[in-house]
Amino acid sequence: MPTYRTASEEETMALGERLAGELPRRGVVLLIGNLGAGKTTLAKGLVRGRGAAEYDDVSSPTFTLIHEYGPDGAVYHIDLYRLEDARQVATLGLEEIFDRDALVLIEWGERFRELMPAERTEIYIRPGENEEREIEVRHVT
Repeated sequence: MPTYRTASEEETMALGERLAGELPRRGVVLLIGNLGAGKTTLAKGLVRGRGAAEYDDVSSPTFTLIHEYGPDGAVYHIDLYRLEDARQVATLGLEEIFDRDALVLIEWGERFRELMPAERTEIYIRPGENEEREIEVRHVT
């Protein structure tokens, strides 16, 4: 399980770009961390690393729930923070999105692990002092 350390938002986004090339072309990635941990910051780098959008075009989907980036939905960025139960999540059509030829980034997906594919990547983001982050990547099967 590789663990990385970043010292700024820029470093976190750059790490996301690098990780984008190491992740499977198609798959689900859970971005796990407390509120303000840097999940969306890392997502900006992952999306840019896939060539789907620039940093400034990527924002948190907290209120819209799902953002789609790139041609033909190359990357989906989903935020489940505001949803209360699995029934609400089921209305989003995640199974259909999981079947697409895309990278699917999910913030707060750990709250609904039973709805996530068994094979996925989990990225744990832990904030430290100032803008420092510890980022651990786990592949789950």
